[in-house]
Amino acid sequence: MDSYSKRKNIIIFIFFTVGVIFVVRLFFLQVVNSTYKRSATKNVLREVVEFPSRGLIYGRKGELLVFNQTVYDLMATPREIGRFDTTALCDIIDVSKDDLISELNKAKRYSSYQPSVVAKLIPPIRYAFLKEKIYKYPGFYLQTRNIRNYTYNSAAHVLGYIGEVSPSTIQKDNYYKSGDYIGVSGIERAYEKELRGKKGVSLYLVDVHNRLKGEYENGRMDTSAVKGKDLKTSLDIDLQQYGELLMQNKAGSIVAIEPSTGEILAMVTSPSYSPVDMVGRSRMVNFPRLVADTLLPLFNRAVQAHYPPGSTFKMLHGLIALQENIINPSTSYYCNHGYHVGNFHQGCHHEQSFDLNGAITASCNAYFSQTFRAFLESSKFHGVKDGYEAWRNHALSFGFGDKVSFEFDEESKGFIPTTDFYDKRTFKRDSRWHALSIISLAIGQGEIETTPIQMANYMAILANRGYYYPPHVVREIEGEPLSPVVREKHYTTVKQAEFEKILDGMEGVVTGGTGVLASVPGIRICGKTGTAQNPHGPDHSTFVAFAPRNNPVIAIAVYVENGKFGNLYAAPIAGLMIEKYINDSIQPSRKWLETNMLETNLLYPDLPNYIKYYK
Repeated sequence: MDSYSKRKNIIIFIFFTVGVIFVVRLFFLQVVNSTYKRSATKNVLREVVEFPSRGLIYGRKGELLVFNQTVYDLMATPREIGRFDTTALCDIIDVSKDDLISELNKAKRYSSYQPSVVAKLIPPIRYAFLKEKIYKYPGFYLQTRNIRNYTYNSAAHVLGYIGEVSPSTIQKDNYYKSGDYIGVSGIERAYEKELRGKKGVSLYLVDVHNRLKGEYENGRMDTSAVKGKDLKTSLDIDLQQYGELLMQNKAGSIVAIEPSTGEILAMVTSPSYSPVDMVGRSRMVNFPRLVADTLLPLFNRAVQAHYPPGSTFKMLHGLIALQENIINPSTSYYCNHGYHVGNFHQGCHHEQSFDLNGAITASCNAYFSQTFRAFLESSKFHGVKDGYEAWRNHALSFGFGDKVSFEFDEESKGFIPTTDFYDKRTFKRDSRWHALSIISLAIGQGEIETTPIQMANYMAILANRGYYYPPHVVREIEGEPLSPVVREKHYTTVKQAEFEKILDGMEGVVTGGTGVLASVPGIRICGKTGTAQNPHGPDHSTFVAFAPRNNPVIAIAVYVENGKFGNLYAAPIAGLMIEKYINDSIQPSRKWLETNMLETNLLYPDLPNYIKYYK
């Protein structure tokens, strides 16, 4: 065979091979693979997202707290929109003409081929009218979604709310698309992945009039939505509502915890808002109003507000001093109407000697100032700075200076000053530390800042005699275990035996001391009043407690802003809360106290100037 024939055969073989490849490829594209077929028919297909039902939220006793309500979004694909009566459509869906046109323009800028939401959260009654006339509006269709509704007008900050997803979140998580909703605060945010479920997608054939003609490929390409998981919370809704009632017309917070589990029984922040204010179209009106409200109803005081602990910190000082053998229960100090050293004077109301428990019951400032100074200047430490560092490490083990819950992203850490802080601020001109320069810490004042949830956790530690579980609201997740974090015991640096040594003093506070208005017949309550100094107005009233003394079932912290003294408002409110939880009702003989708390109004016009918190 000559060279010409060989070249001819090679060329024929190449053309034949290329032809076979094209035939096989075309067969695969047209027969085997339906991707291009779907693409070609996309102009007669409608992809409808099926939003899953968000998980339900239940209370401690099985009460339904949060459920779903069906609403509808009006979707539009710009390239498919024909001429339509804008005014008539706006009347049906109850939106202004300007708003609808604005949304349609946004949809065009986003994509002419992809559907966009142009009217959100259409209620069922308007959906019924629109469904009958949707054929008049080519390029438009309705999409079902769920919004939240509430059985009780309560616990707004704990439950949280959902809102439209932000662009930054869409970039981070491809599950979300523009117009989707996500948990914004509270347990709606903390358990978003469990609650949200999984979206489904259905494909439908539509005619030139935008009317559904049936499923595409008999639904074989559809995916079903998967419902979100239900949550059971530890909230005692009766106790929660009662706490909110007691705190009406007051600013402050109540946090109640079950010590043996760390479960939050109630978390009250006041002023607050109705959870339904943040649902549906009303949210668009209510959210700006709530943001502008000078009483800060969106501010979760229970986990964000910083307050000085005041005299409630005295048990902590006593426990740390016991642990380090600085004092023993019989150690006695004399109070001469306060603590006096040279030109330094710290006032008190007594003129007598106290041992540890007596000082707790009487809330003696002099006793704990002398105890704290003795601790800082002890020979077991290398100077006051080293002594303070040892004290601070003990305080941190009680959960102060850090977040104690893992469920609230907005939770503040509070503030336990570091040695560097004092080096730069207090002792910058003198490298030598002096106990008197930070002696105010002995009575819970000075630079220390704590949050109500930390203080309730502090009481849970005392109730448990030395340890705590992280405070949490969710106790069960449908079909899956809780995070092991909730069962982790956090031990303090103080031995268990030391805790029993201060309980007589705490019980004495309630039976005959400054917290007598917290006493409840038949219940042994251990507590402590506090007056948190406030340089911007009247001092804050605070009370912390746990009950009963043996086998405690509730630990509680109450802050009433501008309440002046702990015994005036915080103590009686705490006592009523304890009685409500343990006995389920208030005794007739104590109704006068309940009435007094319900009728008290402490909201001053310039209240926001009294609030101190750190972001």
